[in-house]
Amino acid sequence: MALTWIATGLSRDLPNGVVIAGHWRGTDLAVWRSASGKLAAWKDRCPHRGMRLSHGFVRGETLACIYHGWVYDTAGACQHIPAHPALTPPAAIRTEAFACVEADGVLWLAPAGTAEPPPKLTGLRPLRSITLTGDRAAILAAILAAEPALAEQDMLRGTVLIAGQAQDICLLVQAVPEGTVLHALCGEGAGAVLASRWLEDLRRRAEEGIAA
Repeated sequence: MALTWIATGLSRDLPNGVVIAGHWRGTDLAVWRSASGKLAAWKDRCPHRGMRLSHGFVRGETLACIYHGWVYDTAGACQHIPAHPALTPPAAIRTEAFACVEADGVLWLAPAGTAEPPPKLTGLRPLRSITLTGDRAAILAAILAAEPALAEQDMLRGTVLIAGQAQDICLLVQAVPEGTVLHALCGEGAGAVLASRWLEDLRRRAEEGIAA
């Protein structure tokens, strides 16, 4: 069964007051964190003229569209329309929200109302995210060919040898318009620096495997 929750980044890559582009199974999203640290994720389209909200600006506990400046709170409700400053925006003007939570240092996305929690990644620490050239299916096949120790169970996880030391690795695989992103986590093992070098080498091997 396919995983409902999709990793869209690592928690540390989204500081307070920042908005980024996210993706959930082909749906483009705007993912942002308010000044107080509250997370929100919406379809990446302003209800006014369809501008990408991921190009907008975080202002305190709100996100403003870059086009005409319409302002939305963390619940997705429009709070202010600059062209009509005296108007109280109708309740019907709101963004289409997705669920967004962070757990174990990972930002997770799912449809609104998803009941089950995201996967537990106990004993792992966030490493880094890297983008590979190629679609998700091809990247998965190439990675499994390059590292058979990684088992596909809604994600890629297993114990690999890095510089002669056993290292627990977890790769959360996300399809994005420009290719495929691996959000990597690791155990203590060989350490973060060596694990990061292994990850770069895995990217090379996977992309070479696709090109072959």
